[in-house]
Amino acid sequence: MKKISINRLQKLKNTSNDKGIIGALAIDQRGALKKMINKYKDSTDKDIEDFKRLVSEELTPYATSILLDPEYGLPAAKSRSNSAGLLLAYEKTGYDATTPGRLPDSINIWSVKRLKEAGADACKFLLYYDVDESNEINDQKKAYMERIGSECVAEELPFFLELISYDATIPDANSKEYAKVKPHKVNEMMKEFSKERYNVDVLKMEVPVNMNYVEGYGKEVVYSREEALKYFKEQSDATDLPFIFLSAGVSAELFQETLYFAKEAGSTFNGVLCGRATWANGVESFVTKGEEAARQWLQTQGRKNIEELNAVLAETASSWHAKIQANETQGSRFS
Repeated sequence: MKKISINRLQKLKNTSNDKGIIGALAIDQRGALKKMINKYKDSTDKDIEDFKRLVSEELTPYATSILLDPEYGLPAAKSRSNSAGLLLAYEKTGYDATTPGRLPDSINIWSVKRLKEAGADACKFLLYYDVDESNEINDQKKAYMERIGSECVAEELPFFLELISYDATIPDANSKEYAKVKPHKVNEMMKEFSKERYNVDVLKMEVPVNMNYVEGYGKEVVYSREEALKYFKEQSDATDLPFIFLSAGVSAELFQETLYFAKEAGSTFNGVLCGRATWANGVESFVTKGEEAARQWLQTQGRKNIEELNAVLAETASSWHAKIQANETQGSRFS
């Protein structure tokens, strides 16, 4: 069992409910949210800040915590429910497509210390990772994660590492070709970043298959139902750390079905950090009809999405309390 400082453990508790289930809302999207708004009008910084603030005001009463970015999300952080913890993203949005390897980069004027000073209960970093890419590329990524992990230990802030798999030779991550290699990519990178040297507290993971290619879920079948269940169990067995699932932009309905599937497989996942599946359809109302229309959508359909997801989590997710405990001998320089 992983042991962390008492202060770090308390911060982690702030992101979850009292049962150790993380039902977090993610709206740290920057480039992706701009594109969503740009479908209807040219987005402005104010548009992005205002939409995040609305989502925070209306939906954090039903979430255990919210994930935001420090570039556009700080007004939303101040507007969240008192009951919701705060995760702040540390990475720059997207990646430099002109350089091979999708190398990680942090926001220039931020550090883990500054995230903590801004009120964060945890630091989140997104890493694109292909387990089969060259050591020259992957060693850079490993060293980068070691540095962030060390920062988080020094500041006693939990480290949530979001891992996004890819294959450098397959451009379309939604393709049948990629679906065939996805279980290997996801589960092997999970093993790597579960190592103690990275000081990760919670892994934010993709599910190990593309559910649209699972027997009974899509038109084309890459995995039989039994194979898909096996991959979910292998993923769970690949780590001793708490891990939560990301929604990856799928529909709210499919994401909920996926959680039941994971539970059936014996996965001991500890919650979700769910973004677009909860709030994406509110963007159109916000842009075309205004703030009040968006607020109305969030109060009805948005709330319905998150409450339905919470009900599914109550039936499917496991407590992270069984995976992490306080190191009582460590003491704290902040106490």
